[in-house]
Order: sequence, then structure tokens, then C-alpha cells
Amino acid sequence: MALRAVLRNKCGLSVRAGLLSQWSSCSSHGRVCASPILVTQQRNNSTSPKIKVDFDRSTGVAVMRFQSPPVNSLSLDFLTEFCIGLEKLETDKSCRGLIITSSQPKVFSAGLDVMEMYGKSPEHYREFWRAVQEMWLKLYGSNMVTIAAINGSSPAGGCLMSMTCDYRIMADNPRYTIGLNETLLGIVAPPWFKDTMSNTVGHRQTEMALELGLLYNPSEALKIGLVDQLVPEDQVLTTATQTMTKWLAVPDHARHLTKFMMRKPTIDKLTSNREADIQQVVDFITKDSIQRSLGAYMEMLKKRRG
Repeated sequence: MALRAVLRNKCGLSVRAGLLSQWSSCSSHGRVCASPILVTQQRNNSTSPKIKVDFDRSTGVAVMRFQSPPVNSLSLDFLTEFCIGLEKLETDKSCRGLIITSSQPKVFSAGLDVMEMYGKSPEHYREFWRAVQEMWLKLYGSNMVTIAAINGSSPAGGCLMSMTCDYRIMADNPRYTIGLNETLLGIVAPPWFKDTMSNTVGHRQTEMALELGLLYNPSEALKIGLVDQLVPEDQVLTTATQTMTKWLAVPDHARHLTKFMMRKPTIDKLTSNREADIQQVVDFITKDSIQRSLGAYMEMLKKRRG
């Protein structure tokens, strides 16, 4: 409860205010997300239960590591911590770049936590979806250079998080997958998920990916532009660090303005419709058919684990 109160103050997330918001169908990524680490000298470190941030003032680069076992699911608490951590970095003018990665083996983030969307009250769904919105708005519109060091599978919400970054480096392991696979859960990705993917890989690729709930292996993801670079698994973070120096060589003001120019239309679409988006998601999630579908999915997961 205290953490959510902090979020309301620091991140603009209204915890109790039941905010209605835009578009129905998609808080459905029932999984998790994650991000890697950076170790350097002269750094300020802050550790929370689900996320660790290492900030090196000598380079101006922070590494945010997702450490929420087993799969870095995007729960309400996770999103709250993420948003607070990102807000702190944004307000520190000495921080110019952010690398996100996972400390969990084989997974970057499995996406949205299905438990947050099943068997809860409409008020809880509103609170959760607003946190999802806030995560995307803050990361997609960040003034920092953002690089996703994808060192494991990244379905659904994990894929969304990766696509919000300026650059994506993925481990070249054919066992890993990435994509927005909501339809396989009987859920529809909301317009701003769709827009984010369309801005990344184009309209036709997005149309097929969303309708079929496709998950791509690293080679396939690189081919369509869902990720920008593949490297051996043990070189993901090192490569992200090296790549960051190239991005930071560009004058900040020019890069900021260019990023804002490219992303503002997509950001404006959500910010002008947040209440409708939330309400539509709540209306969708509370349908009996959707609750049954999510319940069946969780039962399937239990049997797999068993």
C-alpha cells in the first residue's frame, strides 16, 4: 500500500481514483518482463525487491535489471517500482542513457501478470491498466537513450517494453522468442500496442503478427526489424554498453527533438484517450468469456509447472 502511495506521488499513477481509460481488450499479456545489468565504478545503486538499478555517473549510463522470479511478470507492484525508478533517473540530469535487461535466466520478461487481470474488481483493473499505460508513456517518451538488452524470451508485454526502447539487442539463441501473442490468449492488443509495433516493423508485418499471435525466434525478429542486432548470449550486455556510447555521441538536444518528432503522434493518441482506453480494457476483462479464458490459461500453466 505504501509503495502504491509513493507511485501516485512520484509517477502520476492514481491508485484509488478509478481512472477510466481508452480501448478495450488488452491488458492480456499474462506474463512478465525483464532487463539486464551494468557494473561500474562511481555509481549510485538502489535495490528494490523486483528491480535493481546501477547508475554510473562517470558515463551517465544506468542499467536497470529486472529480478522478479520466475519470469519478471509485469505485476502492479513491478510496474510501480519500474515507474518510480525511471522517474528518478529522468530527473537526474547526469543520467543520459538507460539499458534494461533481466537477471532471470532465459527470460527478459513474460509480459503482463495474468493474475492482475483475473478474479479482481473493476477498480483493480483500472489501477493496473493505468500503471501499464504509465510505464509505456514514460519509457516511450523518455529523454534518455534507451536500449533493451534482451537476454531471454520476451513475449507480449515484454515485447512491448522492448519496442519502446530506442534500440534492441537480442541474444542469438533459437530457443528464445519475442512478439505480441495476445490473440492466443483470446485477448486483443489495444491500439497503442498495435501502433508501437507498426512503427517498428510496418503495417503488414504487424497485421499478420497480431492476428496470428506470432512469436519470432531471434533470426526472424531481426529479419522483420523487431530487433536491431543479434549477439551471443554472453555478449548482450557488453554490446549494449558499447552501442550506448555511439548513441551518446550525438548531441542530446538534437536527438531529443528528433525522437520527440517521431514519437509524439503515437504518444498523443494515448494521452488524449487514456480514460477511454482504461474503461474499454475494464469492460473487456470483466466479460465472463474473457475471465473463463484467462482462468483456463492459468490452469494450463499450473499443470505445466506440476
